[in-house]
Amino acid sequence: MARTDTISDRATTGRPVVELAAAAFGATFVLVGILGFVPGVTQNYDAMEFAGRNSGAELLGIFQVSILHNLVHLLFGVAGLVAARTVAGARSYLLFGGGLYAGLGVYGIAIDLASEYNFVPINHADNWLHLALGGAMIALGAALSPRSSTS
Repeated sequence: MARTDTISDRATTGRPVVELAAAAFGATFVLVGILGFVPGVTQNYDAMEFAGRNSGAELLGIFQVSILHNLVHLLFGVAGLVAARTVAGARSYLLFGGGLYAGLGVYGIAIDLASEYNFVPINHADNWLHLALGGAMIALGAALSPRSSTS
């Protein structure tokens, strides 16, 4: 099987679109991780804890964050930027990472957010965002992978 690229497989930069999508998600997660440490962007910054449901800090006043939560965003973002160097890495990041985020959304919906199981921490807004991010990453990973055909 020979690999063939179509116009939809490559952006004007010459890079495969799946790599660009992974890089965009990675950069966004890095940005969100950094912004989680910025007072003002993160409201109730002085109430931020390392981890746990009692962290009172909220990114943009909506999404509950902690030091651990911000570090996870940073690490996940760096992983995306590294994975975006190759088509296989980008596809794996989008599919596997999307599965992780969708799973985290399901986990957050299933647990009692006031319990010790909410260790990251997460709130209802986080849960829905995680589900949406996971779904988008999986869809892009599947849809943007280069096609193969026989020659």
